[in-house]
Amino acid sequence: MDVKPSRRQCGAMLADSKIAAIRSLDRINLRLPPETFEAIDATRAVRPGNISRNTWITEAVEEKLARDRAENGELKSDGTHA
Repeated sequence: MDVKPSRRQCGAMLADSKIAAIRSLDRINLRLPPETFEAIDATRAVRPGNISRNTWITEAVEEKLARDRAENGELKSDGTHA
């Protein structure tokens, strides 16, 4: 005899709670050749501490954006000139 559970299972999320959790950070799929991942991993390996690929790539993007802002004379996020 099948009996329908009277409550949601533990760990089940409502659809709107999933959306709210994802909104603060967007996800992307990033396609890179294996050689690029190998170079990233080699660079991460010599860095002190344990840094994830995601963190390393995020830092690289931020550095590139800062360089581009400086080259264009744009303001930094704190309101000062780059």
